[in-house]
Amino acid sequence: MAKARFNSFVLLAGMRTGSNFLEANLNAMPGVTCNGEVFNPAFIGKKDQLEMLGVSLPAREADPLALLRKLRDGTPGLSGFRFFHDHDPRVLAEVLADTSCAKVILTRNPLESYVSLRIARETGQWKLGDGKALKSAKVKFEPRGFEMHLDQVQAFLGVITGALQRSGQAAFQLDYTDLQDVSVLNGLARYLGVDAELTASDGALKKQNPASLFEKVTNPAEMEAALARLDPFAPGQTASFEARRSPGIPLFIAADAAGLLYMPMRGGSDAALSSWLAGFGSVTGDFSQKSLRQWKRGRPGHRSFTVLRHPLDRGYAAFEARVISGDMPELRGLLSRSYKVDLPQVGMEFADKDAHRAAFMGFLRFLKLNLGGQTGFRVDVHWASQTAVLQGFAQFQGPDHVLREDRLAEGLAYLAAEVGVDCPPVQCTALTALAPLYNADVEAAARDAYTRDYMGFGFSDWPGYAA
Repeated sequence: MAKARFNSFVLLAGMRTGSNFLEANLNAMPGVTCNGEVFNPAFIGKKDQLEMLGVSLPAREADPLALLRKLRDGTPGLSGFRFFHDHDPRVLAEVLADTSCAKVILTRNPLESYVSLRIARETGQWKLGDGKALKSAKVKFEPRGFEMHLDQVQAFLGVITGALQRSGQAAFQLDYTDLQDVSVLNGLARYLGVDAELTASDGALKKQNPASLFEKVTNPAEMEAALARLDPFAPGQTASFEARRSPGIPLFIAADAAGLLYMPMRGGSDAALSSWLAGFGSVTGDFSQKSLRQWKRGRPGHRSFTVLRHPLDRGYAAFEARVISGDMPELRGLLSRSYKVDLPQVGMEFADKDAHRAAFMGFLRFLKLNLGGQTGFRVDVHWASQTAVLQGFAQFQGPDHVLREDRLAEGLAYLAAEVGVDCPPVQCTALTALAPLYNADVEAAARDAYTRDYMGFGFSDWPGYAA
């Protein structure tokens, strides 16, 4: 008997690309099992499921490859799972390097998947089994949101493509429009090396939004105008094979008359700097690479800048904005379950400053692992190392000036003088809640989490005062 071509498979896709439908068809093939989103940070396999093959969510977080081995070696037939861009990056690196794991890549027109995703979030309906239960809605097209979605899709595909090219592997490529073609699905079965022949595609799931894109949005003219300003042939977008942070161009803000461009780090003094730029008159944002190049060409002598924040301030700002606020409930759940961080209910205060400090210390310990690629949770831009963010900027163009938040007024005055304009005042809000929590242990935890930034940028101990 010939040796099986593959011993497992991974379905590399994204939200609203038809991956649920493809999974249903894979599961209809004898000898094939697709186990869902096994490495989703919030669950294992499917929503609210916290265990699979005897492996709990905290255990998977500690050692995801153990569950990967169980899926491959401990289940009958050919077993696999769906993997999206925000799933555990440790698993992605492992499966991309494994030539015995079949790669199935499912894509969809990014505009269609973006609008479909907006509708699903609006209606709360992610699957449709019975047409009578259809929930429909029109949504507003958000240019910035789409550009960030597009950037995310391209970055994920770039990582996959680069890894497969470097290792000499070939994947089975599918588009959303292929999923109703039974002959293509049977071709997938042959690629996987299984003896399966579907006579019809699975009929359990129904298409949710068959109307045209213009009928699905409330602002079709704005959508058309936003798409017209994109540059689909910009070099470097889909050809980047390294797992880097994107430049974040849609978040850049420019003071038009002064010729000043602010490149935000996020998690910093963004609101204060936006107000400062507005002091020069009209501002421009929501850039694409094409429109940013046009802005630069029209302003000879322009200057770009970003602002470094002390890593401890950055870490605490992320803790407040993303954890305490409840903005990322999946992260709160992960911190509580897997890292034993004791958090109050959203909207409630900590019992005392010791409890507050202990929770923040727990978050800093998570950051160390997260930034080191040792967790299954994505690195959010609000707490990413400033070294990585600057490297992301450099994929398009690095800033002319890197200012320091603790000397921001002085740095901005120099910048304004360089382009020959008067400097408006700038008002930064201090992180007053951090001062009572600060001590040597907090400083040490921050240094442990942000070693690259402390060393690379020469940061000293936090300049605040312990209570």
